[in-house]
Amino acid sequence: MFSGCRTTDTANDPAYVEALRVRTAKIKSEAPGDYFIGRRHYVYRMRFWGYLREPGQEWKDSYLVVMNERFKSVPDRLPEISEKEEEKFGNDPSQLEEVKRFGFDHNYEYKIKGKFSGSKVYDPNSNMFLPEFILTEYQLINADPGWLISPSEIYNSKVLPEFRGR
Repeated sequence: MFSGCRTTDTANDPAYVEALRVRTAKIKSEAPGDYFIGRRHYVYRMRFWGYLREPGQEWKDSYLVVMNERFKSVPDRLPEISEKEEEKFGNDPSQLEEVKRFGFDHNYEYKIKGKFSGSKVYDPNSNMFLPEFILTEYQLINADPGWLISPSEIYNSKVLPEFRGR
């Protein structure tokens, strides 16, 4: 047997199973209320904001949304990375240390207040119609909450998320 050629069965990996158990318990302990939990998900040049779910609800049941900023701007309402900055630092704003740009808060978790408008809006860069959420208030919960759907997920700032919300 060649141990280097084994495939990993994450469903039977104790660390993976424990990570899922801990995350589920944390989510189930969230106080109910008139708010959402939001996770910013930045993809280069896309206009969707990220994922929203109700307290106590798993991320697999969340919505990928476009934010309506009529009443409140999103936390990263900043200029995008300039071509000069992109040449120097790459196109992932969460990696910039000297200056904040649109998308700097990729994977930050927020307490979000507002409501769904009932409309779907078109994000031309992703070619998706997504639910519109009217933002009225936000509060940072965690700047480094870890993985979203699975402990084994891999982020690429130039690739649309595999999970598109429900």
